[in-house]
Amino acid sequence: MKLKYFSHSAFQIITEKTIKILIDPFLDDNPTSPVKSKDVEADYIILTHGHGDHLGDSFKIAKRCNPTFICVNELANYCASHGFRAHNMHIGGSYQFDFGRVKFTIAHHGSKTPDNQYVGEPAGVIISIENKNIYHTGDTGLFYDMKLIGELNDIDFMLLPIGDNFTMGINDAVKAAEFVKPKVVIPMHYNTFPVINADPLEFKRLVESKNIHCKVLGFGEEISL
Repeated sequence: MKLKYFSHSAFQIITEKTIKILIDPFLDDNPTSPVKSKDVEADYIILTHGHGDHLGDSFKIAKRCNPTFICVNELANYCASHGFRAHNMHIGGSYQFDFGRVKFTIAHHGSKTPDNQYVGEPAGVIISIENKNIYHTGDTGLFYDMKLIGELNDIDFMLLPIGDNFTMGINDAVKAAEFVKPKVVIPMHYNTFPVINADPLEFKRLVESKNIHCKVLGFGEEISL
């Protein structure tokens, strides 16, 4: 299985069976992404919320690839209303897909589309594939229930915002990693715009002082899990 970080909160997972999963594919208008929407394929698109920098280029990609959207109920209905396939879920629920299990968690943020449609609660997502648990927190501030998420789930990779202003900053992200205790934490949602500039190496230094391994991925970098 491979994990690729496009930058911001956009990732791609490719399973051993070559099922392609995109998460929050904000690419074309993302100044830090070396990859654009025309360059990616998707069998599934998982969305954490409806903001333009997360919904991103989903519909452009979907017109070409015909994936299934996986997201909370209201956002799934929004995708379906535009003619796309969608699997409706909600926070606390999980479902077994052909690639693995998906479960949505709470996230403290907002969720309104670029055309001003309210599309339900923002979310994080735990994706369980090939004996690995990947927790993409979505856009969120720090919350104490992350400790419970860590107790109930053996998280291998935690994808965690550090950019501050719209989400948690570095210090709160370190505490979030302490709550969840992942095997590896990967910082995201930083340096896309000046208002969320942050130093991932400073985050790495601080979180590794808590005995949590950190992997800083370059924009466009792919790793094997």
